[in-house]
Amino acid sequence: MQRRLFSISSLVATGCMALAAALAPLTAAAQERIGVLMLHGKNPGSNMDPNFGLMKGNFERQGWLVSFPDMPWSRGRYLDGHLDKAVAEIASHIKGLRDQGATKIVIAGHSMGVPTGMAYAARAGDVDAMVALAPGHIPLGYYTYPCCKVVHDSINEARALVAAGKGDSRERFSDINQGRQQIVITTAKDFLSYFDPTSDAEMSVTAPRIPAKTAVMTVVGEKDPLFKFVKGYYVDKLPANPKNKYLEVSGGHLDTPRVANDEVIAWIKTAVAP
Repeated sequence: MQRRLFSISSLVATGCMALAAALAPLTAAAQERIGVLMLHGKNPGSNMDPNFGLMKGNFERQGWLVSFPDMPWSRGRYLDGHLDKAVAEIASHIKGLRDQGATKIVIAGHSMGVPTGMAYAARAGDVDAMVALAPGHIPLGYYTYPCCKVVHDSINEARALVAAGKGDSRERFSDINQGRQQIVITTAKDFLSYFDPTSDAEMSVTAPRIPAKTAVMTVVGEKDPLFKFVKGYYVDKLPANPKNKYLEVSGGHLDTPRVANDEVIAWIKTAVAP
């Protein structure tokens, strides 16, 4: 009888251990929490953008933590300081998400929020996934495409000012946003941190430096100015990752977040899964 009881006890213990082992991944997954940092597009973009902003509520309905701050390239701050300052702000917002309990970090950028988010991801190496919606701001393109000569000239002017020891002088420079020229009042050093084609604000520069463990989803609308170029511009330069995704959608630059909302949510769930 004792031998039989011992045998039954062993079977129960073995069964409990097997059950615990089977449930361990589920328990770990239940303890994971996604934190999403949303980075808006450049002036006139801001964290009040209705097309991108609707994603915040949709993300929160998934039970995710979400931060949607006003960044240095917004309508009210354009351009506020060096790119390094923007990267430091991104780091601070990500720390805020982690302090709230986020264990998986996703950066969701729209337009200029893409290259700035990529700059952070390449430097920090702690982003689990990144969503690039209608990527915008192309320093290399500004410098090489004939249609962007005004920005090309501003880059050369800023370089000359830095070489002459006047890099901290605030000047007027030119930018182009969705085909429209706009003035940027900032220092030559700060301007170059965002516009020099060799800077970390250039997607083709940072793409190869993003850790291979960081999955990247790129979404571009068929009416977007970069629709025909974005794959060669930076997507094909990303490190190989089986979870990387390139998606073409209907619509243009501004409404891409709205059009791609459901696909983005589904992809994030897959991208951060073990």
